[in-house]
Amino acid sequence: MDVWLLLGSGIVIACIVAVRIAHGSGLPSLLLFLAFGLVLGEAGFGLEFENAPLAQQMGLIALAVILAEGGLTTTWSHIKGSIPTAVVLATVGVAVSIAAVAAPVHFLLGMDWRTALLLGAVLASTDAAAVFSVLRRLPLPPRLSGILEAESGFNDAPVVIAVVLLSTSASPHLGTALLEVVFELVVGAAVGLAVGPVGVYALRRVALPAAGLYPIAVLALAFVAYSGAAHLHGSGFLAVYLAALFMGNSRMPHRTASRGFAEGIAWLAQIGLFVMLGLLASPSEMPEAIVPGLVAGLILVAVARPLSIMASALLLRLTGVDRLDWREQAFLSWAGLRGAVPIVLATIPWAATSIDEGAAKLVFNEVFVIVVVYTLLQGPTLPWVAKRLGVTAPEEARDLAVESAPLEELNADLLQIRVPPTSKLHGVEIFELRLPSDAQVTLIVREGRSFVPSGSTRIRTDDQLLVVATAACRETVEQRFRAVSRRGKLAGWFGERGT
Repeated sequence: MDVWLLLGSGIVIACIVAVRIAHGSGLPSLLLFLAFGLVLGEAGFGLEFENAPLAQQMGLIALAVILAEGGLTTTWSHIKGSIPTAVVLATVGVAVSIAAVAAPVHFLLGMDWRTALLLGAVLASTDAAAVFSVLRRLPLPPRLSGILEAESGFNDAPVVIAVVLLSTSASPHLGTALLEVVFELVVGAAVGLAVGPVGVYALRRVALPAAGLYPIAVLALAFVAYSGAAHLHGSGFLAVYLAALFMGNSRMPHRTASRGFAEGIAWLAQIGLFVMLGLLASPSEMPEAIVPGLVAGLILVAVARPLSIMASALLLRLTGVDRLDWREQAFLSWAGLRGAVPIVLATIPWAATSIDEGAAKLVFNEVFVIVVVYTLLQGPTLPWVAKRLGVTAPEEARDLAVESAPLEELNADLLQIRVPPTSKLHGVEIFELRLPSDAQVTLIVREGRSFVPSGSTRIRTDDQLLVVATAACRETVEQRFRAVSRRGKLAGWFGERGT
């Protein structure tokens, strides 16, 4: 046991160091975790792991933890306007993506229709861990980042249902399958929206003897939603995400600590998940999967994902729900990151008895190749693509992780605002911002030095401002900064409101 504990802790520490290296290089750290698993596996140190059913169960639990962290750390005000768009992408977009992958794969690679549909379903879901870890570092407008975050939180549920149906039934009836998908999503949503409010109500009124118990209780409540929905034959993934989203945006005791705890547990889940999947993979079997994997990946990235975005955008425009311009559609197409989710989903047909083991393992190997190659291609290029398409928003206020009891007691937020080169905030004095009385610019970082400003301090380009604002006035503060940044201190005279 001592040896295994030493090995496990060493792997975790090595992965934490890898996170720091990956953050500096722009590479997705999750791929480095996969590499650790491959090194430890049969082609490296010789550890053999071929238990697909166990990998499937552990993978689904890890994904539930990651979705719980995603819900807890997602700001509702940033995604609430993006919910209808994300729901369409997670349903209509997923269906279009499955069909757009399955048809070319069937005709070009000679796969039977069931295996082709399975491959399309496995690849249809964007990965929450990859999206949360990569996109939150990009200065995107809240609407665009909200669409991507909400989509990655919602689309796991219908995709898991589709993969399970295709893995357990030789020829599922389309109408029955659709009804089952709708039923599981409705039950999952109902359970999540019930557990979240009940959990918040209980945590507000139960005085626990130690502050550290609150984060544990929050994570336990998230799994009550997950397992409760699964027991009722609903979508556990949708339930855990919605319950965590509600709790993370409610006035709970020690909410900041709960978010930090969930983030740490999610990192541990990601490390364990990717190392396990690396152990499960067999490098000796990968060569035969490289060509079909690259072809299927190219179809996914160049055809299926853009088609799913365009079809969803057309439906949104026809119904008047939302309007996505071509730049946003192009970025959403390129930002459909795949990570652990497709590899975990590929273990479902491998563990199923109704699927030929050779065909199922080939699907797993192809998905493994797709995730590695196209994550290396898409992840590091996202900042460049966003800049070229003009969808970045460097002047947007960004959340900081603040472990401060006074801020939590005041229900306040600490905002970091960087003044971009073209901003008309340059030359504006602090008092001219006319911020609400519940907000204050507390610190300015300029050319590597920090100081506390006075009302007559002039803001300069490239300044970084730390602003404390209560939750009640935060949106007003952000809008005021945007308005002045766009039109100057007389923005109100020009009708600029910063929305």
